[in-house]
Amino acid sequence: MAKGTVVQKIIEAHYVSGSRETGKPVAIRIDQTLTQDATGTMAYLELEAMQIPAVKTELSVSYVDHNMMQNGPENRNDHVYLQSVANAKGVRFSPPGNGICHQVHLERFGVPGKTLIGSDSHTPTGGGIGMLAIGAGGLDVALAMAGKPFRIPYPKVIGVKLTNKLGPWCAAKDVILHLLSILTTKGNVGSIVEYFGPGVASLTVPQRATITNMGAELGVTTSVFPSDESTRKFLKAQQREADYVPLAADAGAEYDQVIEIDLAKVVPLAACPSSPDNIKPIEALAGTKVGQVIIGSCTNSSYRDLAMVAMTLKGRKVNPNLTLAIAPGSRQVLEMLSRNGMLADIIGAGARILETGCGPCIGQGQSPADDTVTVRTFNRNFAGRTGTKGDQSYLVSPETAVAVALTGEFTDPRKLGVEYPDVVEPEVFGINDSMIQLPTGTGEIVRKRTIGQPPVNTPLPDEIDGVVVIKVGDKITTDHIMPAGVHLKLRSNIPAYSKVVFECFTEPGWPSFAERAAAVRDSGKAGVIVGRDSYGQGSSREHAAICPMYLGVKVVAALAIERIHSANLINFGILPLMFENPADYDAIDEKDELRFTDLHKQLAVGAPVRAELVKENGQTQEIIFKHRLSDEDIRIILAGGMLNLK
Repeated sequence: MAKGTVVQKIIEAHYVSGSRETGKPVAIRIDQTLTQDATGTMAYLELEAMQIPAVKTELSVSYVDHNMMQNGPENRNDHVYLQSVANAKGVRFSPPGNGICHQVHLERFGVPGKTLIGSDSHTPTGGGIGMLAIGAGGLDVALAMAGKPFRIPYPKVIGVKLTNKLGPWCAAKDVILHLLSILTTKGNVGSIVEYFGPGVASLTVPQRATITNMGAELGVTTSVFPSDESTRKFLKAQQREADYVPLAADAGAEYDQVIEIDLAKVVPLAACPSSPDNIKPIEALAGTKVGQVIIGSCTNSSYRDLAMVAMTLKGRKVNPNLTLAIAPGSRQVLEMLSRNGMLADIIGAGARILETGCGPCIGQGQSPADDTVTVRTFNRNFAGRTGTKGDQSYLVSPETAVAVALTGEFTDPRKLGVEYPDVVEPEVFGINDSMIQLPTGTGEIVRKRTIGQPPVNTPLPDEIDGVVVIKVGDKITTDHIMPAGVHLKLRSNIPAYSKVVFECFTEPGWPSFAERAAAVRDSGKAGVIVGRDSYGQGSSREHAAICPMYLGVKVVAALAIERIHSANLINFGILPLMFENPADYDAIDEKDELRFTDLHKQLAVGAPVRAELVKENGQTQEIIFKHRLSDEDIRIILAGGMLNLK
């Protein structure tokens, strides 16, 4: 491998084509893919549309962990399709009940130095084991399964130097919350975070995975740790020591930016409503009453996390003024806790045990009561994500969460008056892969009535008479664009799911975004979405591009558009543009028109795109946009999306 950082070494080992200059497109070979059921159904429909008989990756796994609630047939119909298409296409299948994709993949399939893309924004969890693991839209994952390289901007590498070690009751979650307080959730597009320094050795692989998992909230491409003795011990305990590969940055490797974190000075922190970078110390929140605590999600439901919770709860009772729910991250963890008696300690304390899946993290159950503070060990607290409008969701470590569960209010766990449990990582994890279904490469693909087809866009017109259907502000997440929760079951039915685009911005009695956009589309004009900074942050859900495309949207214009969402827009033939002059955002109102002419000539690498703004009163103004499109991006957009390319 070449000299340099871990990131540079992995990219070099998988280099296919492109530039090694920061910000320029580079194509890399993908070793592994993962999908989950909320995004995977569309990904496999897209793979079928490519007429690929079998996947060409070293390993691809289809997980069912998101749409677990079976109120009606829709979710189970998706599961049956996923199981059958995985068997036919050479993909391993992890059925409902086996665990959350990121945790199971880390435990059973992650390999240091390999590349992984997944149709879920928290795929960077794999960086905890030394993988270059990147979240992507389902179509990009389908292309990787078809043997195509994956394109990213050659990254800026942010080095985070860790020194010393964490103190009692201070956790890996507090480390990433601390970093979020520094870098925030925006302005980091095109960067990868790489951890190094003497403090790395003090963190176990599950702790590292917590940090890389929630690193997705930074808006970076991914995060990665080196592969060292701790990595070897974890793989040995998973009976996969043969997969161990040592991997570290060279001495003197240069980073584009260096941030130093003294682990000994990290304190218990919380991300306050309603953004993962709204960070406060627990001490500042002390005494605030809490009505619900949930411990779990792909961020914090490892054996170490839940063993610490069990040891703290043993012989104690959950405060009667709140509810505590716990969702183990994998069947392996749940089975180990049940066999060693720790599950009984958790149940005995009064906790509710949830299924091994994503569940409440994506609004699938356990919504809090109105006007109630909910404390969660999750990675996102976007407004309304819990399923309760006006929610007050805080993100904390399991250490803080269990302290809150016992006291009924925000409590610094260091002041709980309980000795910090000494959790010993098991020398051998409980290995039971019996639920992982190996593919035969044959069999009928079962497609029931609720499963549709991916819609295909029309080529980009040379002239667009666009109408601004909606104008939104900063930090618009893909949750805002495409709500999850009760609507998740519609993800394989685009016409039905499209009806709830931007549902959160629909005022009672007024036409919905879907109705307004469809009316513009049916009039022969094109829909335009206008946003401010950090548009499209959060989940990788490509439906936030597919459904607006189905409704006739051709252009998204914002001050900044996040990486995965921008890639999804391109894949489905929507033009992502950024304002050259931020003040032009203020000049545009809903129902204004943006008229683009000679668009095919205007679209060129590094060139501006000009449009005429026509106000409702007839006044006009030129608006100049910029973009980050490569030649390949432009080719895809002109064709109307990746599925139209021959």
